[in-house]
Amino acid sequence: MAAKLVVVGAGGRMGQRLVTLAQETDGLTLVGAVDVGGHPKQGTEVSPGVTLSDQFPETADMVIDFSLPEGTDKTLAFCAAQNAGLVLGTTGLSDAQKDALRALSRQVPVAQATNMSVGMNTLFATVGKIAKMLGEDYDIEIVEQHHRFKKDAPSGTALSLAEAICSDTGRDMSRDLVHGRDGKEALRKKGTLGMHAVRAGDIVGIHSVIYSTLGETITINHTAHSRDTFVRGALRAAQWLIGKSPGLYSLRDVLGIE
Repeated sequence: MAAKLVVVGAGGRMGQRLVTLAQETDGLTLVGAVDVGGHPKQGTEVSPGVTLSDQFPETADMVIDFSLPEGTDKTLAFCAAQNAGLVLGTTGLSDAQKDALRALSRQVPVAQATNMSVGMNTLFATVGKIAKMLGEDYDIEIVEQHHRFKKDAPSGTALSLAEAICSDTGRDMSRDLVHGRDGKEALRKKGTLGMHAVRAGDIVGIHSVIYSTLGETITINHTAHSRDTFVRGALRAAQWLIGKSPGLYSLRDVLGIE
């Protein structure tokens, strides 16, 4: 029997694609589409028999949430009450919400990722290793580009790249991460990790990690061509979670990336 799926943030750009592609995904049946009250599409049918609502359905087996942190508490409470698995792509969670997510993962299987694309999760697994191999003589900068409507900066994906690099090279995120540069005394300090955010047009997502020293530069770049790459990764995670034991999983676990 197919798992009953609820999509939270179903009125947004990602949510709309999740609703559409969920209907083509084996093992999942869409039973709920949730978004904030007052959304202009509230009450409209988004899938046969499913209308956009500000309320969760009575039952569900799996939830995919690509909304905002303001709605995460309701999602966590619903999953706990229903013993429903959760795929969470929402970024910018508070420390309290992170604690609540860990608590939920002791009850149900949870897959969390700041980026659901297969390609980007391959980068998460490699950018730190490359930094460690290159050594301290290489300056490292991260540049992320997104559409003009994105609210948070830097992106959760860019922060995950930075975390991977810091973990493998012994850097301290709170001390060594530099967000942009400004002023007459903005000379680069050795060992820091630069972070830069671009917001323009309708860019889906471009992330670049630049490793540069005197004489050469290496750039690793990931470009998302459409939101479908993230949607398919999230649906793949939902399929993978079915029948899994409680725990907090990453997309690397889902994909089997070492």
